[in-house]
Amino acid sequence: MDIATLIGLLMGFGAIFGGAALEGLHMKALIQPTAALIVLGGTFGAAFVSFPLAAIIKAFKDVKNAFLPPKVDHDAVVKDIINYATKARRNGLISLEQEAQSARDPFIKKGISLVVDGIDPQKLRETLEADIMSYEDHTKHSVEFFEAAGGYAPTIGIIGAVLGLIHVMSNLSDTSKLGAGIAVAFVATIYGLMTANIICLPIGNKLKIRMKEEILRRVMILEGLIAIQNGENPHFIEQKLKAFVGDN
Repeated sequence: MDIATLIGLLMGFGAIFGGAALEGLHMKALIQPTAALIVLGGTFGAAFVSFPLAAIIKAFKDVKNAFLPPKVDHDAVVKDIINYATKARRNGLISLEQEAQSARDPFIKKGISLVVDGIDPQKLRETLEADIMSYEDHTKHSVEFFEAAGGYAPTIGIIGAVLGLIHVMSNLSDTSKLGAGIAVAFVATIYGLMTANIICLPIGNKLKIRMKEEILRRVMILEGLIAIQNGENPHFIEQKLKAFVGDN
């Protein structure tokens, strides 16, 4: 569980509702199902129009990464690459064939297999870089989906407020309800701003961080395998890889 995500959501909503309570605002005034329907329905409706269905489904699946991040251990990557380098330096590149068969990570498995097959270093780099670019292209759609939703939400909130004001203006005969009606109308604006700035945009940013961590891991693997293929000293490879994570 990513505690920062949980704390952030609780702090964000807590600060808004807590501040409203301190101002003496009744919590029932902020609970408006109609406003929620307009904002959430309108926001994600606009986002659905903007993206293909496959990207939308993946975006919602990727939300879990904001709360339950995949484990990315850069130190473990360095350790594994050094083990591969030591074995290859001692017994030759063909000795890594067993490592390719037992590797659970598809990217490592693919990379080692290409090394064992004796592919040209430049071709190895091009192949693995294409794999990284493909991963980035597919993953960034999830980021863009929530960033787009975060952009739509405030505007949809304003639409909800305008609709509420239209309803108020159509009932001007009962002046005793004008104040309450206007207050309800502006709840939609609050919902739009909260949806954008506490949910959608932060989740999009968290997914972007996860994506960058995974890309860094794959780049480290790529550089490590090329160094192994070039027969570089394991100690030198270790220093090169540690430089990616600032551990010199």
